[in-house]
Amino acid sequence: MSPRAGRVFSRVRFRQAGRVRRLARRSVDRQAEGLITTPVRERSQRELAYVLMLPFMAGAGLVHLVFMLLSVILAANLVGMPMLALSVRAARGLGTANRRLARAYAGVRVPDPAPLRAGPGLLNRLGTALGDVTGWRAVIHSLLRLPAAMLACTAAAGLWGGGLLLLGCPLWGHFPAWAHLTPPGWPVAALVSAAGLALLLLAPWGVHLALALERVLARTLLGPAPGEIRIRRLEQARALTAEDAVTRLRRIERDLHDGTAARLVTLAMSLGMAQDELDQADQPQRLQHARVLVDNAHRSAKETVAELRDLIRGIHPPALDQGLEVALATLTARNPIPVRFDADLPERPAPAIEAIAYFCTTELLANVVKHSGARHAAIEVRVRDGLLTLRVRDDGTGGAAIGTGFGLRGLAARIQTLDGMIDIHSPAGGPTVITVQLPLHI
Repeated sequence: MSPRAGRVFSRVRFRQAGRVRRLARRSVDRQAEGLITTPVRERSQRELAYVLMLPFMAGAGLVHLVFMLLSVILAANLVGMPMLALSVRAARGLGTANRRLARAYAGVRVPDPAPLRAGPGLLNRLGTALGDVTGWRAVIHSLLRLPAAMLACTAAAGLWGGGLLLLGCPLWGHFPAWAHLTPPGWPVAALVSAAGLALLLLAPWGVHLALALERVLARTLLGPAPGEIRIRRLEQARALTAEDAVTRLRRIERDLHDGTAARLVTLAMSLGMAQDELDQADQPQRLQHARVLVDNAHRSAKETVAELRDLIRGIHPPALDQGLEVALATLTARNPIPVRFDADLPERPAPAIEAIAYFCTTELLANVVKHSGARHAAIEVRVRDGLLTLRVRDDGTGGAAIGTGFGLRGLAARIQTLDGMIDIHSPAGGPTVITVQLPLHI
């Protein structure tokens, strides 16, 4: 290396080293700023407000539990049953208040349970209230949240209160209430104040950890019951299935009307004109014109048959008659970009599952070709533990998401109709990995 090239290389390395040092310094500054500004961040303020409200909410829950216990004791007579039903309804209301507070201040994403629907008549309302699962879950929450609330309040009082107390160590002797405390010397006072400042800096993180049990209880007991969640999913799946069926019927109707029906009308007109020409075939030019019309009609008939085959293939691909593995192998072989296909299907899925998996693969490969800019793709199909797992990879630009287009949105809706799952991992710049899981049998 020449001396001049060596000097240039040294300058470049020096500049790179300086850039690395500046980036490291900025990272340290950001971390220090985050540590200092954490106590005044919005999340910390919300969690502190939630802790301050915990004694009141836990006290209301304790009063309700006492009333609930009294209702259970009196449930043997006619007075106790209405009181018990009223207690369960009150528990539902208390659970609603706790759920909203946890959602607004503790950052817990808890969906609302279904509203309570009672039939006409006093007995129906009484039975509905007594059998309210959401109300009984709220009762359990009021019972279990007492130690959780005590833990969170103790942590907040110890960290925030202790930190403020230690921070004001040099001022202990200046307040009448603290007159019995002898202020320590300035070195000791400085160390105690520093310890108080450290407690204040750690207080938001400590309160956040202390609220973990409270968040778990809210997420577990204040939301919909597991059976209710499944019923909601099934209802949504049923609605999506009906909507998908209507959409597919309209698409088939539109394809038949705009494509096949129009071609058949043109074919009938061409044959009618050819018949008219053949009726007057005494002139050579009329016979030639009739031949042209018949040729056009023959070509139109073949195109119509091809369209009908494509339409039938869209309803139910004939390749699925030989199994999902053969159908997907045929599909990947016809793809414009190279696709590596790997399948392990020791057990054949149900026909409806095979159809969904086939159409999912068709849509995903179409997205790879149209939008990803990928040069290669891979498809893996596995059957494990009663689940069919379909994974499509590509080396494209990424950025795929459910809300970016109607294709993936419709695909997710179709998967949910069979209680399946779709996972999309597509960072900017790629690669994209989309995983679909379906039950092996319906």
